[in-house]
Amino acid sequence: MAAPNPPLIRWLPPMKKVLWALTPAMAASVYFFGWRSLVLLAVTTLSAFLAEYLFARHYKEPVNSSVFVTGVLLALTLPPTLPFWMAAVGAVFGVVFGKMAFGGFGKNPFNPALVGRAFIYITFAGYMTSMWVLPAHGPAGGLTTYSPDAVTSATVLTHHAGISAKFYLNAFLGNIPGSLGETSALALLLGGLWLFWKRVANRTIIITTLLGMVAMQAALWGAGVSRAVDPLTATLAGGFMLGLFFMATDPVTAPKQQLSKIIVGLFIGIMTSLIRTFSVWPEGMMFAILLANMFTPITDYAVSEHIKKKKLKAQAAAGGA
Repeated sequence: MAAPNPPLIRWLPPMKKVLWALTPAMAASVYFFGWRSLVLLAVTTLSAFLAEYLFARHYKEPVNSSVFVTGVLLALTLPPTLPFWMAAVGAVFGVVFGKMAFGGFGKNPFNPALVGRAFIYITFAGYMTSMWVLPAHGPAGGLTTYSPDAVTSATVLTHHAGISAKFYLNAFLGNIPGSLGETSALALLLGGLWLFWKRVANRTIIITTLLGMVAMQAALWGAGVSRAVDPLTATLAGGFMLGLFFMATDPVTAPKQQLSKIIVGLFIGIMTSLIRTFSVWPEGMMFAILLANMFTPITDYAVSEHIKKKKLKAQAAAGGA
């Protein structure tokens, strides 16, 4: 008797919750940048799905629902005007070389969405560093347009307009140039805090990453370092919120030991601030998380060995008493 065919998609409850949590950011991307944002989201998600489906079909396994999270997260990190074919190539690269090449879901050391974004960022640097648009204006925002026409050459992190209540309000709501889902801190907070409350996103990593970035940014800004923005701007602008709640906490690539979570969280926060301030890449969250992904396995191993040694010493002391 032939074995039954596996389902097309294996839906994991945590991935469903992450997708629900990303809904406010997706809606905000359409409101601020027009309906082209929705098409871009569809392109990356479909491309990611098809890339994984080809591998899953070969191994006679279902597609893991995490691929939809990968597609959505990738789109939310991209400029609104990025050509669709570039977005599709990035999605395929992220899934194939960021996940499937390592054996699929649960075995990938790097966040696939960030692998795809890093590929686009390096390969098509001009589109990823200068093709920014101003959000649509008016009560209806971008709901009445396909894509805003006005083009600007800088994001908030590359051209800080100065500290003011109006600036902070715009950054909080999302009325600033930036990637699709990174401009509205409010939308990301709505989804991120829901994941925090539901314990889908690891609380330790969120708290330590935030503390690490704010502390380092405050030190650099307070010391008057050139290009160092104030901590509130660093928190609200750029991809920090998206990375904080949805990428640093990726259950596959995040640390497993509690002490490792503290170490890696602080590392991501501190490195985000340092990369933003001292490198040519104003958006340091992506590289900080990828670097953390690289060192997470050895950090977990070192912490595990440390715990084992402490237990052995405690047992030896108890036996000799």
